[in-house]
Amino acid sequence: MSWGTELWDQYDNLEKHTQWGIEFLDKYTKFVKERAEIEYSYAKQLRNLSKKYQPKKNSKEEEDQKYTSCKSFLTTLQELNDYAGQHEVISENLTGHIIAELTRYMQEMKQERKSYFHEGRKAQQHIETSWKQLEASKRKFERDCKEADRAQQYFEKLDADINVTKADVEKARQQSNLRHQMAADSKSDYSSTLQKFNQEQHEHYFTHIPNIFQKIQDMEERRIKKLAELMKKFAEVDRQVIPIIGKCLDGITAAADSVDVKHDTQLVVEAFKSGFEPPGDIEFEDFSQPMQRTVSESSLSNSKGEGRSETKGKPKGKLWPFIKKNKGSGPEDFSNLPPEQRRKKLQQKIDELNKEIQKEVDQREALTKMKDVYIKNPQMGDPNSVDPRLSELSQNIERLRQECQKFEGWLAEVEGRLPTKNDMNRRQSGVYDGQSTQSTQNTPAVSSCAQDRESPDGSYTEEQSQESQVKVTAPEFDDDFDDEEPLPIIGTCTALYTFEGHNEGTISVTEGEVLNVIEEDKGDGWTRVRRSEDEEGYVPTSYLDVCLETNAKES
Repeated sequence: MSWGTELWDQYDNLEKHTQWGIEFLDKYTKFVKERAEIEYSYAKQLRNLSKKYQPKKNSKEEEDQKYTSCKSFLTTLQELNDYAGQHEVISENLTGHIIAELTRYMQEMKQERKSYFHEGRKAQQHIETSWKQLEASKRKFERDCKEADRAQQYFEKLDADINVTKADVEKARQQSNLRHQMAADSKSDYSSTLQKFNQEQHEHYFTHIPNIFQKIQDMEERRIKKLAELMKKFAEVDRQVIPIIGKCLDGITAAADSVDVKHDTQLVVEAFKSGFEPPGDIEFEDFSQPMQRTVSESSLSNSKGEGRSETKGKPKGKLWPFIKKNKGSGPEDFSNLPPEQRRKKLQQKIDELNKEIQKEVDQREALTKMKDVYIKNPQMGDPNSVDPRLSELSQNIERLRQECQKFEGWLAEVEGRLPTKNDMNRRQSGVYDGQSTQSTQNTPAVSSCAQDRESPDGSYTEEQSQESQVKVTAPEFDDDFDDEEPLPIIGTCTALYTFEGHNEGTISVTEGEVLNVIEEDKGDGWTRVRRSEDEEGYVPTSYLDVCLETNAKES
């Protein structure tokens, strides 16, 4: 069904309808735009929510991550952050793929519609002009016919009047003939104009207008088809992220399934276990006998009160489960803690010291490497400028090692044994045998001197601690780059300036060159980069614009 034949006389209505079609496209564009804004706002709120409930660094919340339920919640927050990212993808795809295409198509359609209706108005004006010419020719013919009739009647009147001269009659006859000739010419002109108009009118209503209306119909059909395609794409934008959203939800479910009730309750035991034996029975003290009152060894009274007379018959000691916490900082060797808690605190302190030692060792090795580079390439710096810092680092390492040995001695005292050389070396490197550590956790043995110092008189605290099992490995600087396995790529960098690497271990770069980062700057001012699998080396960090990957920064 064609608009050109069926709606040949509905020019104005078609103009209104096509205008409505453009307005409807604009309405749908606004709808998609608001949907994209909602998705973006929703994603932003989800990210803020995830960030709000992330555990704070160096806080109790971070310590609580040892519980599987807290780990599960942290995984839920991470998955929720990824879930928010998919809603950002929806917003970006709606904006980039649908809104942009709709805006472009609307502009093209407006121009196309304008040209078609301009052509239609031009054809309409032409036929109207032809109609006016036909009407003018018709009126002229009618006027000339009337004038000819009046001239004929006037001639006949004069011809019948005997009082009129022959000259007047002849003049009236000539005038009548002239009028009849003009009427005949007007008739001929009117006939040709009418024939021409009918031909143009036929072409207008059966050729020009149908063609124009057919183009308008094709344009409208394309608009409807385009709108249907974009509606499908609207749904496809959501469908594309459904698998990833499903993975996020599966990750949350898996995190919930990973919660281990027994493990969490066992952590509570390890965190708060004191290592003391439960108190024994209290012996009966007979005050009716005139004898010195003594306190049995199993009594829970304060050991400092032995030999003193009790007033009002009330013991000064308190039962262990209700001892108040000591809010003071406590001694350095944690002797105010119960045996098990003291052991964990000492172990934690040793691990912290080992990490500090390793950090200082890494800095010393980095500075040593930089000094070697300065020695080989004096124009880059003075080798003697790093000697004060190297000396300071060596002193710090020695001080930390002595402090670590002191805490290891206290730990050996708590564990009821002296530290052997093998144990000292293993603790110094930060590597511990898991089975040995587990066995010491389950052994409540306490030395006599520690037992005297850890009497249950309310002087110890019940602070929660956590045993760290961090393995610290000293990274080695490989000058020859003969690693059996190449270092992984942790980021990229762009050379800000040209660098000529003439010394061993360095690599030349040109300004603007992009390379892969395989080892970040450890404080020595050098970054290790790779151009290809067989070409890598060190470049001054100040010569580079480094961009590390997210996981590399976190590690």
